[in-house]
Amino acid sequence: MFLTENDYIVTSADALTIFQQSTPEKREQAEKMAVEEIAGYLRSRYDTDKVFSAVGKERNDIIVMYACDITLYHLISWLPNKMGREIRKERYDRAIKWLEEVQTGKVTPDLPTFTGEDGEEDIYNPVKWGSEKSNTYIW
Repeated sequence: MFLTENDYIVTSADALTIFQQSTPEKREQAEKMAVEEIAGYLRSRYDTDKVFSAVGKERNDIIVMYACDITLYHLISWLPNKMGREIRKERYDRAIKWLEEVQTGKVTPDLPTFTGEDGEEDIYNPVKWGSEKSNTYIW
């Protein structure tokens, strides 16, 4: 899995309480949902397979934090008393807002981009540099 228990503890003080009330299967399902939700925003420009296959210190800290927030949001929705729902909803909304800003290009995280066949990087960048071949009109 992309996230570890330590990631959750660093991100949220109430993560242990949420974990104790959730089954490992629910946690795994919520994490898969969170990863797919994040990938949906990033997939058009960033290589999400590389992003989510990274381990340890190679992972992007912001992606880890928002993946934890989204996973915990999904986990509390399954709990009977929905403890801490307000703060989880607030953090979830902030994560989605950041992902939308990444998607529109307002925020550029340090994530691996797609590489073209000729080795050029960031082939799906919406901003293209350069110009067409210069035309010389000598009559």
